[in-house]
Amino acid sequence: MTVAVLMGSDSDREKMAPALQMLKRFGVDASEHVMSAHRTPEEVAAFSRSARDMGYTTIICGAGMAAHLAGVVAAHTTLPVIGVPLSGSALNGVDSLYSTVQMPKGIPVATVAIDGAANAAVLAIEILAVTDKELAGDLATFRAEGAR
Repeated sequence: MTVAVLMGSDSDREKMAPALQMLKRFGVDASEHVMSAHRTPEEVAAFSRSARDMGYTTIICGAGMAAHLAGVVAAHTTLPVIGVPLSGSALNGVDSLYSTVQMPKGIPVATVAIDGAANAAVLAIEILAVTDKELAGDLATFRAEGAR
């Protein structure tokens, strides 16, 4: 049970750190990857196609501006993909939100709020908890404590 956390640029690490912290809090293994839908499209496609075979269960993608990373990943895998639109552009992330959420029929990307990396991790944990009773219990406790 491993979640991949992808980001479009090394400069996105700070905004995506809450996802890794939340996954760690729940004891969910995670790996961090920097790859760009625009600068390294072949690497993104290859990773996405092989993610299930590499043991990943869910992929979280954070990207700003054009924010095509989550969509490109979703186009190449049937694993759940969670998009995190990142702020930092002239439109303060609204452009990223639209790019992440507006996917064609059949290629969904679950999308959280702008800079919502922690919630992306909670959503990944909810997905994993469907078949993991211990994780479901931890999630219930987290919610009862006020989801801090």
